[in-house]
Amino acid sequence: MKGKKKPLTLSSGVIVVRKGEDGRWRYLLLRAYGYWDFPKGIVEPGEDPMEAAKRETREETTITDLDFKWGYDFRETGPYNKGRKIARYYLAETHTKEVSLPVNPEIGKPEHDAYKWATFEEAERVVAPRVLEALKWARDLIGEKA
Repeated sequence: MKGKKKPLTLSSGVIVVRKGEDGRWRYLLLRAYGYWDFPKGIVEPGEDPMEAAKRETREETTITDLDFKWGYDFRETGPYNKGRKIARYYLAETHTKEVSLPVNPEIGKPEHDAYKWATFEEAERVVAPRVLEALKWARDLIGEKA
């Protein structure tokens, strides 16, 4: 007899964008374990996914000026991490250019080893395949040409 399937763990984050000096949008990418992704993390029990997304962005990058000017719609990835997790991404603009990767007190080091502000084309080349649909959704929502 098979046991009950464990519910998926929800990770929530923000696709953070800012206008570059050339007027083009830049997407904030963080690298961990060789993978580029957006700031995100586990939604704690009783926590609203939007609040978790803001908290994780602040904890992982120190960015607090997030403008959800396109609304609070989101995109979710398909299951990953052996089918146990999904990630939900919201879209927000920031005016912050400098990013810090602070030490996570639980692990004694930063969660990410690098960050970059990437154009869509740069991001498209390096993000994990499960993140690609969210990246394209963000591009379309901000009105950047495909």
